Amino acid sequence: MSLLVVGTVAFDAIETPFGKTDKIVGGAATYIGLSASKFYDQINLISVVGDDFPKSAINMMQKHHMNTDGLQIKQGEKTFFWSGKYHTDMNTRDTLDTQLNVLENFDPRVPENYQDCDCLMLGNLMPSIQKKVLSQLKKRPKLIVLDTMNFWMDNCLEELIEALKEVDVLTINDEEARQLSGKNSLVKAARKILSFGPRHLIIKKGEHGALLFNEEEVFFAPALPLEDVFDPTGAGDTFAGGFVGHLCATKDYSFHNMKRAVIFGSVMASFCVEKFGTERLESLTDDVVEQRIQEFVKLVRFDVC
Repeated sequence: MSLLVVGTVAFDAIETPFGKTDKIVGGAATYIGLSASKFYDQINLISVVGDDFPKSAINMMQKHHMNTDGLQIKQGEKTFFWSGKYHTDMNTRDTLDTQLNVLENFDPRVPENYQDCDCLMLGNLMPSIQKKVLSQLKKRPKLIVLDTMNFWMDNCLEELIEALKEVDVLTINDEEARQLSGKNSLVKAARKILSFGPRHLIIKKGEHGALLFNEEEVFFAPALPLEDVFDPTGAGDTFAGGFVGHLCATKDYSFHNMKRAVIFGSVMASFCVEKFGTERLESLTDDVVEQRIQEFVKLVRFDVC
């Protein structure tokens, strides 16, 4: 049994008030896989890169329990590239450059040795690509998590709504939840979105935490207050990786355990923002992760007299 992760593997160039980078390794699948690997060690990756993508980065993924048999390497083509600049508040950013490159004609293929998966994490991609992966699986995974963004709501809404009928958990941010539902209240937005098909909804609010909904219950997890945030890129994907990694490791997909998974996702996201790109995630040890989990426990624990 395994976790199947589908998403982008990319190059990013990032500028924040704390500095800037040239091309560094990024992409949704990269962040998801690295984060999930802190809880689960059987991760299968589906993505595409060009022949400009370094072998050392692939080796890094493999070192972190990611099977790259499903990583297509297109000869003579370039890897997906994104460049962005963050504003002083670190909550808003400007996209400076997007080069789809190999992603423009990405045709995902599920290798035979990927078929036996307990969990499927569909990272932020065109809904038709997400559905194409689903259609190739011979058996439905026990848990399907899907991430999306406002771009697909603007340009592929019907396809996205169709994809939502097949998933267990949808993860989006608060702005996207309002757009997808047409509701300003996040509670009303959640109710509307759940009517599209997902059994659970996670609304990410960045430094203000995350909300988990099903039809009957709501859970809120705060974000850990941090003195310095160097780079928010990939934090949402890192959250999703921690969330699904915990669920795969425990094989318990109940709402009660999803509450724990939201905390673990928040823990991993708090590490991600402390360095540029994937640097912090690559160097994490189990002891450091456990220590931060306990910091979250102290943050939210209280007694009612």
